[in-house]
Amino acid sequence: MEQNIQISIDGKVVTAIKGQTIVEAATDNKIYIPTLCNFEGALPKACCRMCTIKLNNRFMTACTTPASDGMEIESNTPEINDIRKSIIELLFVSGNHFCPACEKSGNCELQALAYRYQMMVPRFPYIFPQKGVETSPKILKDQNRCIMCKRCIKTIKDEKGRNYFAYYRRGHDLQVVLDPELGKEITDEMAKLAMKNCPVGSIIYKEIGFEQPIGKRKYDKMPIGSEIEN
Repeated sequence: MEQNIQISIDGKVVTAIKGQTIVEAATDNKIYIPTLCNFEGALPKACCRMCTIKLNNRFMTACTTPASDGMEIESNTPEINDIRKSIIELLFVSGNHFCPACEKSGNCELQALAYRYQMMVPRFPYIFPQKGVETSPKILKDQNRCIMCKRCIKTIKDEKGRNYFAYYRRGHDLQVVLDPELGKEITDEMAKLAMKNCPVGSIIYKEIGFEQPIGKRKYDKMPIGSEIEN
């Protein structure tokens, strides 16, 4: 039997279900907490830190922190929003996110968050990495755009439960790669799903470019988060 609890988010008292994460409770109450790595139906990993909130004067990740009765959570504050903006800036400078030439422009969650948090010139120097582009019969995997969110690893599997994508190498050389053998067998439907689930333009389904025209894409007219916000 579900047990209802009450929590406070930025001074607003809302009802949540015991066992929910803070992100889930906020979403159910139409309060937007940004995420990049979190994905419905997949276990949270707190990879991106975009959902950082403040609880009892400590910074926590809202996607992995269970809601408990009486919590007083800070989310939409200048301090936390600046942390989120700095994460967006770091992701831009540590990769190659040239939005005008990217097929995910308008459908890219990182780009949409940059607009939401009014990123102009990043406070950090650009690295201009040259990590290369991998290719398979159905997919282009641009390592320069990958933000290591693990969404492809967690959600793209074959009928036997095998992962099409996996981490490769460690530390500074860490990459998310497509298994070369499974990549030869991936279906069109699964390849399209991989592109859809990727929050940036790192996974591109080959042969059909700009299928949805600019101006009619998900974030072209409505900002990210607007579908659940009060």
